[in-house]
Amino acid sequence: MNETAIDFIDKVLTAARELDVSDIHMTTGIPPVFRMHGSLKRYGEERLLPDDTEAIAKALMPESLWETFLQKGEMDYSYAIPGVSRFRVNSFHQRGSISHAFRTIPTVIPSIDDLKMPDTLKKLADTHQGLILVTGPTGSGKSTTLAAMIRHMNENMSKHIITLEDPIEYMHKHGSSVIDQREVGFDTKSFANGLRAALRQDPDVILVGEMRDLETITTAITAAETGHLVMGTLHTSSAASTVERIIDVFPPEQHAQIRTQLGGILKAVISQRLLPTADGKGRVAATEIMIHNTAIANLIRTEKVHQIPNVILTNRAAGMHLMQTSVQELLNKGRITKQIAAPYLIGGEE
Repeated sequence: MNETAIDFIDKVLTAARELDVSDIHMTTGIPPVFRMHGSLKRYGEERLLPDDTEAIAKALMPESLWETFLQKGEMDYSYAIPGVSRFRVNSFHQRGSISHAFRTIPTVIPSIDDLKMPDTLKKLADTHQGLILVTGPTGSGKSTTLAAMIRHMNENMSKHIITLEDPIEYMHKHGSSVIDQREVGFDTKSFANGLRAALRQDPDVILVGEMRDLETITTAITAAETGHLVMGTLHTSSAASTVERIIDVFPPEQHAQIRTQLGGILKAVISQRLLPTADGKGRVAATEIMIHNTAIANLIRTEKVHQIPNVILTNRAAGMHLMQTSVQELLNKGRITKQIAAPYLIGGEE
């Protein structure tokens, strides 16, 4: 690099924001790489050397994180450029050098309408207690969907909302609601610790950035059973697989109990994917939505989760739909191409 590390970082990230890039990769041996509308493209010609990526790490991280990073091998944190954007950063060691993955976080929190998501999400945001999960692979917009639902609450309801994030992405301001945002590793030791503490902080809504372990999931279920609305994310692809994933986290001897609890508290699962638009200028969300009703609850309790898609299919009027249905509608409207839609339609991926 011909300039200081921080000048280089700000130059690259500012360019990425101007180009509407979702992710930026800085790794040894190649120039920075941008993910634009799902595709990877190199930025510039200058290859980064091991000393460059190490200098970038030291420029980005607070001193308090550096020793921890060296011990753990990876680190999540955030970085902001005033007037440009905030970025979620994961720095990690690979093959003896350091690499960085940045995720662009828009400074303006989008609304549910901005995201062109179903109005069903507005109704779900008014749920008073239980568990709502937003699922999908990495980079499918889960955090953005949750942020939009929190924005809707903040504009239209009077609630105390506590978020537990790693790291904090969207910065919410107090509106009709009071919003306290806690960052794992800084404000609390872990998701599970923060979630247990939240139960003593008079919350109406608790957002858990990622339900990644048994302790966190157990505490989230307890919170949902005791009169709170808990919202979280999982890396699953459908409503049925989400239910199975939660149950499988627990020891076999607890499965019957967890099925009974889930049948009562699981209010909705929103599974989503971001698909490239037909014009190649952006991405659009395809969704699957499952909403709690008596039939869904009975299937969960009686180990018939594989029949959930049939209930979703026959309850369109209640706001439910399958991923396949959403993809077909996007195709019919010309928003995505047949090639993009094919894996999600009959004979492809569900």
